Amino acid sequence: MTTKSDFSEEEWARIVRAPFVAGLAISLADPGGPIEAAKETMASMRSATSPPSREELLSDVALDVQAMVQERRHPLKGYKPTGPAVGDEVVAELREVVAVVAGTATAEEATAYGAWLLASAQAAAEAAKEGGFMGFGAEQVSAGEQAMLDRVREAVAT
Repeated sequence: MTTKSDFSEEEWARIVRAPFVAGLAISLADPGGPIEAAKETMASMRSATSPPSREELLSDVALDVQAMVQERRHPLKGYKPTGPAVGDEVVAELREVVAVVAGTATAEEATAYGAWLLASAQAAAEAAKEGGFMGFGAEQVSAGEQAMLDRVREAVAT
């Protein structure tokens, strides 16, 4: 059973913000307007506070996310991808965080954590329709978002 105390402070900060990084990956893949961004952020937040399984590691992360929300702290504080390949940086961050978790946690916990990150990205992708005009002709998940979902899926696979 893996808990928060099994990680350094820096590792834990990365583990807690990773569900939001997964959502950010989707927002960066197909940037929409402020309404779409807000919907994607809210979907990531809902996913980050509701782990899909009962592993103690996931519960600890969700509790820390809930505390951040209640204290109105920015979940991506300290993380700012830059450069021309921002999508690559975000995917690399997810890959590295999953590797940190896999290096300490059980195989089941690492798999559950990776699945949770993918679920956060999926929730963000499905949060707002993309394209179209006034909702007509819009897609639930755009081609750019689907391509990023595929990259996230690959990055979080353990």
